[in-house]
Amino acid sequence: MKHAIVVAAIAAAALSTTVVISQVEKTAQQTQRSPQFENEDVKVWKTTVLPHQPLAMHHHDHPRVIIALTGGTMNIVDPAGHIEPHVWETGKAYWLPAMPPNTLHSDVNAGDKPMEVMVVELEKEK
Repeated sequence: MKHAIVVAAIAAAALSTTVVISQVEKTAQQTQRSPQFENEDVKVWKTTVLPHQPLAMHHHDHPRVIIALTGGTMNIVDPAGHIEPHVWETGKAYWLPAMPPNTLHSDVNAGDKPMEVMVVELEKEK
């Protein structure tokens, strides 16, 4: 009887570990935006963009610096489907101006591996 209880406990532990690992893998497979720092002058966040998973349409009122933590090609896509490719090398920084009023875009990782970027948005600039 004790043997059956030990086997059942081991099976339950293995099953729960598999569920936790599966949940962690699922979270790691989602595009994520993680706030890093914010004050009245600057807003900083890290974004992981998975391949071919567009971010929701959005707008940037302020200019920003992009630091490619993991490089690749990021396509900036407007609502009409026009694509502006940006090739970002790992470890390099890039400037993106504020967007014109009433415009939107989506970001699409055109590669086959996740891209990570740090975004530094200048809150007082237009």
